[in-house]
Amino acid sequence: MAGMVAGPRAPADSKAGAGGNGWLLPFMLALFFAWGLATVLVDIVTPKLKSLFALSYTEATLTQFCFFAAYALISLPAGAMVTRIGSMRGLVVGLVVMAAGCLLFAPAARIGLFPMFLLALFVMASGIAVLQVAANPLVAGLGDPAQASSRLTLAQTFNALGTTVGPVIGAWAILSHTVTPSGTDAAALAAARQAEADVVRTPFLVIAAGLLALAVLFWFLRRRVREEDAGESAGSGGLGLDLLRRPRLAFGALAIFLYVGAEVAIGTLMVSYLEQPRVLGASPETAGHLLSFYWGGALAGRIVGSFVLRAVRPGAALCAVALAAAGLTALSATSSGMLAGWALIAVGLANAIQFPTIFALAIEGLGERTAQGAGIVCVAIVGGAIVPVLTGALADGYGLAIALGAPALCYLCIAAFALAHARDALGRPSAVAAE
Repeated sequence: MAGMVAGPRAPADSKAGAGGNGWLLPFMLALFFAWGLATVLVDIVTPKLKSLFALSYTEATLTQFCFFAAYALISLPAGAMVTRIGSMRGLVVGLVVMAAGCLLFAPAARIGLFPMFLLALFVMASGIAVLQVAANPLVAGLGDPAQASSRLTLAQTFNALGTTVGPVIGAWAILSHTVTPSGTDAAALAAARQAEADVVRTPFLVIAAGLLALAVLFWFLRRRVREEDAGESAGSGGLGLDLLRRPRLAFGALAIFLYVGAEVAIGTLMVSYLEQPRVLGASPETAGHLLSFYWGGALAGRIVGSFVLRAVRPGAALCAVALAAAGLTALSATSSGMLAGWALIAVGLANAIQFPTIFALAIEGLGERTAQGAGIVCVAIVGGAIVPVLTGALADGYGLAIALGAPALCYLCIAAFALAHARDALGRPSAVAAE
């Protein structure tokens, strides 16, 4: 990740990186926390909407499909946009669009239609896609290039902090409120459904206010950030699809696709899985609180991982944790009771360093074209739309235990990517090369 920048790059003579913009890092950490908290609420909203609209598992995972499909449609244009207008303005655009998606929960709740909730999630995710393209490489460029991986892992730690706190807030604000119809007639049922939908609306309106405040902050900070002239950076032009000729980037994008898909599939079905009598027989609220341990494992693992990665080759570390995730998922699927529940929750710990490490390895050495490469990798986050739906279809047909085979297979493929990169780093023949 040496020399990694976001679109407009820092002056080459600045060892501090990003033209001495290290002061921006605390604000970026706050941003990562905010979007982590907002993103994980989708896992809480999914079981609520499933109950509210009497959805099957496959239909319920359409929430994740619409959310992550935005990455496929928005990330490449976002990479081109960030290259042209600069990282700071890109952050403002992303925050405003994300806030607009949160605000759409109000009319969705008022109308009481499932497709309206899907639209709100799509718009919200479109903003996050822009933030992913602008923020990840920008954080890596805010200092000594040799410490880029450490900074990105630190930022992802704050993202994980948001995803840890989010389920607790969501379980209290959303899952703990169940409205019982006052009667069995159509009017009473409609009133109860409206009240349930209103419960979903309020947390997202609060988040929208926070996101707009951050957008205003970054808008005023933009003039203090030294970025290369946008016209010079835009010289590479286009969406950068030619970068897919680089095997490392292409294989890394596939690994991101599989990782996000596996992580989201498990997070989406976790509450329903823990509610099963075969597993913990937990109540929806208790299962929602336990979901925070899944995301909290990622938080703890990233704190430890930021130190481990200073001593262990990233490819070797990634291979080890991917195999651990596959093993824990398989253990949960083939066991019952506390072992089944906590084995799946522990996958969060194995997830910890996977996203930042895959991301770093995929766009390593792209230089001025980092924003375009980041856009391509972020398109692969669409795995969060596809893998959960496939997993949900397996759950409908064969049960949740069998469905866990899908994320387990994803983790095995990630281990193959990591092993190939580790071999390449040691100078042995490999299918993955930087060029």
